[in-house]
Amino acid sequence: MRIEPRLLPAVLPFLGDLPPLLTRLYAARGVQSEAELDKSLARLIPYQQLKGIDAAVDLLVLALEQRQRILIVGDFDADGATASTVGLLGLRLLGAAHVDYLVPNRFEYGYGLTPEIVAVALQRKPQLLITVDNGISSVEGVAAAKAAGLTVLVTDHHLPGHELPAADAIVNPNQPGCEFASKALAGVGVIFYVLMALRARLRSLGWYDNTPQPNIGELLDLVALGSVADVVPLDANNRILVHQGLERIRAGRARPGLKAILEVAKRDHSRITSTDLGFIIGPRLNAAGRLDDMSLGIECLLSEDMAAAREMATQLDELNQDRKSIEQGMQREALAQLKDLPLESMPFGLCLFEADWHQGVIGILASRMKERYHRPTIAFADAGAGMLKGSARSVPGFHIRDALDAVAAKHPELISKFGGHAMAAGLSLPEQNFPAFAEAFDTEVRRQLREEDLTGRLLSDGTLAVEEFHLELARALRHAGPWGQHFPEPLFHGVFQLVEQRIVGERHLKVVLKSECGSLKLDGIAFGIDREIWPNPTIRWVELAYKLDLNEFRGQETVQLMIAHIEPR
Repeated sequence: MRIEPRLLPAVLPFLGDLPPLLTRLYAARGVQSEAELDKSLARLIPYQQLKGIDAAVDLLVLALEQRQRILIVGDFDADGATASTVGLLGLRLLGAAHVDYLVPNRFEYGYGLTPEIVAVALQRKPQLLITVDNGISSVEGVAAAKAAGLTVLVTDHHLPGHELPAADAIVNPNQPGCEFASKALAGVGVIFYVLMALRARLRSLGWYDNTPQPNIGELLDLVALGSVADVVPLDANNRILVHQGLERIRAGRARPGLKAILEVAKRDHSRITSTDLGFIIGPRLNAAGRLDDMSLGIECLLSEDMAAAREMATQLDELNQDRKSIEQGMQREALAQLKDLPLESMPFGLCLFEADWHQGVIGILASRMKERYHRPTIAFADAGAGMLKGSARSVPGFHIRDALDAVAAKHPELISKFGGHAMAAGLSLPEQNFPAFAEAFDTEVRRQLREEDLTGRLLSDGTLAVEEFHLELARALRHAGPWGQHFPEPLFHGVFQLVEQRIVGERHLKVVLKSECGSLKLDGIAFGIDREIWPNPTIRWVELAYKLDLNEFRGQETVQLMIAHIEPR
């Protein structure tokens, strides 16, 4: 693992009266003006920039006026769950008389609006079908819905294929011809924008002349959760949405279900950060879709009753524990496949498969293997009927969905279907094609990447002086975000004397450190360390990459280093 300095612009921008360190941190993350740090809702990109937004609102106004039956079809991950919840609650707030949701079970129907899920949807007798966090690649599903007489509104954020579905309206910032200034909205962000546009239209039509205007800002806690959990880039627009959602949660104004998940996870809502959304709440919500049925997660978020929400949050927590156990077993099997393979002989693009791997967990497995070996990775599971489902994760500089597109163009017989983003994708293929696909994928990765691209690297924001290890700076960094994808939490590096070291929780290394000059003692913790190396009493000096964080114990706050990388010096 290499620690490299994060690049700074030649001239630092003027960002007001910020401390020099914060100015440097923001500049290194592409912030060019003070306006980009304004996280008020007034700074959101106008919804009018979204292609298809007027047509979408026309459909929704008609549905509300005619009291049509509306059915939302979502996805089975945290973005899909929050998007389904935001769509349903938002439409109810705005006056929809009949609105319900349907989430395909991952194991029965797979992803998206397929003709099979349309057949299930028709049993609910909807008139307007709305997709959230899916639909842009559902050409056959939309055709089936239209053939059955349904009106179809697609809201999505995934990259489109070569053919768009023949929906009545499509809202997706990534569709051809859309001039929306941010392409990074999550699925939940797209449906929130649709609700903003709908409320504005209803206001212009006089719906709120004699009644209070609904506050769809009440849904921002869910928008924040879905955006961070889906690991979309936190550009200036998404940072506004996430910041506003975090403020609601910290103020105790979150949905009961979200509060309940935090309670079960033993997290104080008043201190929550974007990292907690991604690593504490998101996995618990995702566990329902991975192992069981995402309806449990959606019902938890929809619940108005705190006792019922706690019960469902407990079930989600138990599912997450099961997911962790399954994941650890799969990791052991994946590592066993690779343990005798020298790094120089390892494929540039990893394809892994075991017949008993769990479909719902292969995405996490691919992510873990990608982090360990620093190369694009696809993990496959048996999908039945001679088919495999794969979940792909990529490294910076390699667009995984475009790579699958390139493989499909050169070998059209190999992949049955695929879709996704730059950093994550999904695909299906016949099991008999696995060896040929693995070879073709490796060839495509080798075409684009060099060996030096496969070395893990951490970008550091520099070193901290002894006088900077204090609570005020740690608090300022915590609230200077929100931090996330493409807007990473500040990471520093330095050499420290290792005073104490012990294992806690099986695989976590708790350390006491001294600054290089020996004048300051600091606590630190490294998660998921290599037990073959640590603890080691012979190691006296270490080089760290770390985040400056706060630790609260018995009401006392202290500075703690969250160690991202540790190696002996």
